[in-house]
Amino acid sequence: METKQFKAESKRLLDIVINSVYTHREIFLRELISNASDAIDKIYYKTLVDDSLTFEKDNYYIKVIPDKENRVLKICDTGIGMTKEELDENLGVIAKSGSLQFKKENELKDGYDIIGQFGVGFYSTFLVADKVTVISKAFGSDEAYKWESEGVDGYTIEPCEKDSVGTEIILKIKENTEDENFDQYLDEYRLKAIIKKYSDFIRYPIKMDITQRRLKDGSENEYEEYIEEQIINSMVPIWRKNKNELKKEDYDNFYFEKHYGFDKPIKHIHISVDGAVSYNAILFIPEKIPFDFYTKEYEKGLELYSNGVLIMNKCADLLPDYFGFVKGIVDSEDLSLNISREILQHDRQLKLIAKNIKTKIKSELEKMLKNERDKYEKFYESFGRQLKYGVYSDFGSNKDVLKDLLMFYSSKEKKMVTLAEYVSRMPKEQKYIYYAAGESNERIEKMPQTELVLDKGYEILYFTDDVDEFAIKMMMTYEGKEFKSVSSSDLGIEIGENENDEKDNKELFESMKDILSDKVKDVRASKRLKHHPVCLSNEGEITIEMEKILNAMPNNQNIKADKVLEININHDVFRSLKEIYEKDKDKFKLYTDLLYNQALLIEGLPLPDPVEFTNNICKIMK
Repeated sequence: METKQFKAESKRLLDIVINSVYTHREIFLRELISNASDAIDKIYYKTLVDDSLTFEKDNYYIKVIPDKENRVLKICDTGIGMTKEELDENLGVIAKSGSLQFKKENELKDGYDIIGQFGVGFYSTFLVADKVTVISKAFGSDEAYKWESEGVDGYTIEPCEKDSVGTEIILKIKENTEDENFDQYLDEYRLKAIIKKYSDFIRYPIKMDITQRRLKDGSENEYEEYIEEQIINSMVPIWRKNKNELKKEDYDNFYFEKHYGFDKPIKHIHISVDGAVSYNAILFIPEKIPFDFYTKEYEKGLELYSNGVLIMNKCADLLPDYFGFVKGIVDSEDLSLNISREILQHDRQLKLIAKNIKTKIKSELEKMLKNERDKYEKFYESFGRQLKYGVYSDFGSNKDVLKDLLMFYSSKEKKMVTLAEYVSRMPKEQKYIYYAAGESNERIEKMPQTELVLDKGYEILYFTDDVDEFAIKMMMTYEGKEFKSVSSSDLGIEIGENENDEKDNKELFESMKDILSDKVKDVRASKRLKHHPVCLSNEGEITIEMEKILNAMPNNQNIKADKVLEININHDVFRSLKEIYEKDKDKFKLYTDLLYNQALLIEGLPLPDPVEFTNNICKIMK
C-alpha cells in the first residue's frame, strides 16, 4: 500500500499546528466534535434541497469512546461521511477545508451554519495522538475507506468495511511524559468535562458510556458498577431559547451552572441581534463584588462562542473596564477567527458587538436606577467605585457614558442621590455643586468647612471613596455646573463681610504665617466658620483629601496641597490669641502651633511632632 506524502507546505503547516498554533492540547476534542457536527449539518442541508430525503434528528449523534486498555480514543458521527477522493482532498492537504468549500457552494437555511472553516482543526489530533485513523463511509455510497497517518511522514488510504454512513476517528493516544499527562484523554470524567466546557451547545447529542454505581439487588451496603450511555451536552443553549419561555429561575440556574458567582445576579440581560452582525448574549450584573475584583488575579471578560462552540473563556475586548463586573456569554456566527479558533481577530464585527453590549448595559443600569431604585443602590454599593474609576481613567474619555449612573450621599436627603437630582434642586443663586471629602459620612458631617454652605441652605455631596475627587476633577462640570469642595478657599458665596477684619488683624496673621513657615500658604480670617475656632482650606487643584490619598500610595511623591489656615475671629479662642499677641510672643507662638495642629487633626492629617503637641497642651494646662 502506497504511502502518500503531504505537500511540502502542508508538512511545514502540520509541524506548526502540532507545535505552535494550539496552546491547549484539550481543544483537539472540540475540533473533532465541531467537524462531526458539520458532517451532520451537511446531511440536514441535503434534506432541505431534496424532497425525497427526510431528516430524523434522533438518528444523528456524535459518540466519544475511550479505551484505556488499548490507549485508543474514538470519535464517531452519523454524518455525511467522506469518499476516497474527499479523504484525499480534505485530509491530504492541510488547510483545505471541506466545510468552507461546502459553505461557499451552498446557501444554508434555517440558521444552520458550518462551524469548521479552516481545515487545520483535524490536525490538532496530533497534539495527543501518535497515530490517527479515519474510517468513513459517504452518504449514498456502498464503499468505505480508511485514511491513516502518523504525522508529517505522510498518510495512506485503503478500502475497508463500515456498516453505516458516517465517520470514525481513531486516535492512538501518546504515552505520558514528564511534562504531559496524556492519560487524561482516556478518562471518561475528564473527557466529559472537556465536552461540557467547549461543546456543550453543539446542536446534536454527544454521547458517552459513563460508569455508574448502584446498590446490588437485595443489598443495603454493597454497590456494583454498571455502564450507562449518557448525552453529555445540553444541545440547546439558553440564549437561543425564546425569552418568553424563560423564567428568572432559568437565568439564575444558568448563572450558577457557569460558576459566575455564589450570589444571585441582581439583573440579567438577554440580547438577540440580527443585523450587520448577528449575535446572542446573556449578561449578568452580580449582586456582590467578587473577593478578588480589585486584584491582578481578576480577569474581566465574557465567554465567547462561535455557533455554540466555546472559543474563549474570557474575551476582555467585549467589555470596557468600567463594566468589568459583568458576567455572561456572547455567541455569534459572524466573527472572524484565526486558524486555531483560540485567538479572535480584532475585526469590525467584534468592535460592533462590544459597542452594542456597552450601550445595552448602560441602558439596563439606567432603567434599574429609574424603576428599581433599591436594587440599583444595592448594585451601586458593590460596583459604584468601579464606575467612578471609569470616569477617571483614560483621561475622562468615558465620563459622558457614566456621569448619570453616579450617586453620592446627600447632606440634605440623608441618602444616595444622583447628580441630576442634585442639580434639579439647586437654588437659582447657587453657582457650584458643593462636595465634602472625608473617610466617612459621620466624619464629614463634623467638618467645620461645611458650616457656611449648610447655613446658606445648599446641599453637599459626601465623597467617601478615594477615587471620588479624582473622578470629579476629570468631569470638571455637570450640566454646566462646576464642582466645588467645601474646603476650597473661594466658595463663591457672597456674605456680608467686614472688610476691616483682614486689615485690623493683618500683622497678627502675618506673624502666624511666619511662625508656621512653609507649612501653610497663608493665614486669614475665615468667612465660613461659625462655631469652630480654626480649619484648613486649600487653594489650587490638589485638595487636602487628595493629598492624603496620593501620599498613602506606595510611590509616595510627598505631594502637598496649598493649605490656608483660617481663623474664626468671632470665636473666644481668637480673642485670647489676640490678647496674647500683644503681651507674650512666646505664648503666641505656642497658641499658633496648637491651632495649626488642631486643624491638622480635624482633617485627619498626621501631626509633624505628636510629642511636641502633647507637651504644648501640658504647658497650656499649667
